[in-house]
Amino acid sequence: MTLLYFIAGLLLLIGGAELLVRGASRIASALGIPSLIIGLTIVAFGTSAPELAISINGVISGQGSIALGNVIGSNIFNILFILGLSSVITPLFVSSQLLKLDVPLMIALSITVIALGWDLLLSRVDGLLLVSGLIIYLGVLIYISLKNRTDMNAVDHPDDPDLPLNWFLQGFFVVTGLLLLILGSRWFVNSAVEIALYLGMSELVIGLTIVSVGTSMPEVVTSVIAAFKGEREIAVGNVVGSNIFNLLSVLGITALISPSGIPVSEAVIGFDLPVMTVVAVACIPIFFTGGIISRWEGAVFLGYYVAYTLFLFLNATQHDLLPVFNTAIIYFAVPLTLITLLVLFLKELKRNGKQKNPY
Repeated sequence: MTLLYFIAGLLLLIGGAELLVRGASRIASALGIPSLIIGLTIVAFGTSAPELAISINGVISGQGSIALGNVIGSNIFNILFILGLSSVITPLFVSSQLLKLDVPLMIALSITVIALGWDLLLSRVDGLLLVSGLIIYLGVLIYISLKNRTDMNAVDHPDDPDLPLNWFLQGFFVVTGLLLLILGSRWFVNSAVEIALYLGMSELVIGLTIVSVGTSMPEVVTSVIAAFKGEREIAVGNVVGSNIFNLLSVLGITALISPSGIPVSEAVIGFDLPVMTVVAVACIPIFFTGGIISRWEGAVFLGYYVAYTLFLFLNATQHDLLPVFNTAIIYFAVPLTLITLLVLFLKELKRNGKQKNPY
């Protein structure tokens, strides 16, 4: 039965993502709303539902720290693994809005969470601040979508008798897709944990791999399906939007409803939150190079996620290889990556300068 739930959960995830991407992209087309906005809102919020459900359940169970760890792990996974995998499948287009608004906001929010948690607690006041930021962010996106609205299907054919039915059908696809993603994610995570325990894997390894990956499975499948279907803006917008929603809604709502707030350990302040912020900052040079996340850049993201997961495992077990691994990452992998990105960044600036001054 466990294996059947595992397979069924995976199938529900794939089917739910297919319905969600199809419905959301067609609604965007009918309303003249850019696919990026749909990816940053409906798709991003929907795929973040498992993180929200788990975080609220953690608060109710008296384990508020689960919410923070869940958000940090998901945000790192979303950028390094999901964007990496999606761009390896097909190079992803990065719009100017992401570069000017959403990515800087994601970085600013990551820094804000560090500042709010500096006293080792995310209080209800902090939660209210984050939820207020969510409302403002949604308002800005609605304003942008209305400003950029184009005359397309629904606008050109307001008297189409089948239009209400088509909207209802696409809306049904979106809602059904979200529900299937949530249910599929739950079945996938629970059955995967049971299988791992049966195979003798420790709870530590399960927590570092299956659970953290499982709660982000909706984002994985949605972005991968979107990449395969050519909806590249939905693929990228889903990841960036999910990270913003995780910080504003998941952390905000859980801190708001928790009587004692969410505890923040010194280890989280000193390592996990800074890593999440650095990963967010890493998007800027990669996104900037030609407005495309290339396959090799996606491979770099994937490589760093593998390194991050390996570090967590070695650190948690205090393995003898930990010092060697740290040295290799700090003195070789990171400098090499930074130098490569810097060279590409300078080349892009030079190319843009030539375009503006052809003579």
